[in-house]
Amino acid sequence: MRDVSIGQYYQTDSVIHRLDPRVKLVLAVAYIVMIFFIVSFIGYALGFLFILILVLLSRVPPLQVLRSLRMILFLIIFTFVLTVLFYRGGGDDLLFGWQFIKIYKTALINASKMALRIMLLVLGPSVLTLTTTPVELTDALERLLWPLAKIKLPVHELAIIMSIALRLIPTLVEETDKIISAQKARCAEFDSGNIFKRAKALLPVLIPLFVSSFRRADELAFAMDSRCYRGAVGRTRMKVMRLALRDLFAVLGFCAVFFAVLLLTYNWFGFGFIPLLTPGGY
Repeated sequence: MRDVSIGQYYQTDSVIHRLDPRVKLVLAVAYIVMIFFIVSFIGYALGFLFILILVLLSRVPPLQVLRSLRMILFLIIFTFVLTVLFYRGGGDDLLFGWQFIKIYKTALINASKMALRIMLLVLGPSVLTLTTTPVELTDALERLLWPLAKIKLPVHELAIIMSIALRLIPTLVEETDKIISAQKARCAEFDSGNIFKRAKALLPVLIPLFVSSFRRADELAFAMDSRCYRGAVGRTRMKVMRLALRDLFAVLGFCAVFFAVLLLTYNWFGFGFIPLLTPGGY
């Protein structure tokens, strides 16, 4: 449970931390869109290189970012195995066959690409939350959605909900770890038995966790009410967000990466003589 990095902020001074949170939020959405344009392994290599550059610029320990992959390791393995076992290709594409189990070369390629895509989809938002505080994300989301407030959409309330959810993720992880340690001290076993016994053993953990979560939510609501919280009416900000020159450079740099991905995907300017750069290449 300590491996959850989403919602945790790593405090340091870097160029990524100093970027405008509105720019980082928009670029994070554009990054997710960019991932779905990648079709070749060289494109995924470019994506991982982009993440590596972000991590180095942000001065966040690489292991802190990679910890986010440990929570989805089962999902990566599960999707990889399902894609390999249930994909049906042509006869010339068969690599291994035994009774009803058939493994095709195309299945291995597609499964590998899917695993790489999932990893990139997790690493990008992890860098965002590690370099941006929940308060900054809330203000950025509210400022970006302010036109919707003209049609009576509760933009401020939605941003507050997102901020509280992100802030409580590390708290709930720590609370879960404490409950598991307390149950183990009472001779509870969570690592033995089949999957059904392990699921049943989690009941003494889930019930106290739900009770603690509801109690924490009630205390938070009481604290906000005692401080006269009334939504966005009459609220001001101590720090006003302003765009700087570094934000422009960040947008231009990401546009260059996005253009390179599109170049590799759609074979612009006649680069088809390189097999790895074609959509059908590896």
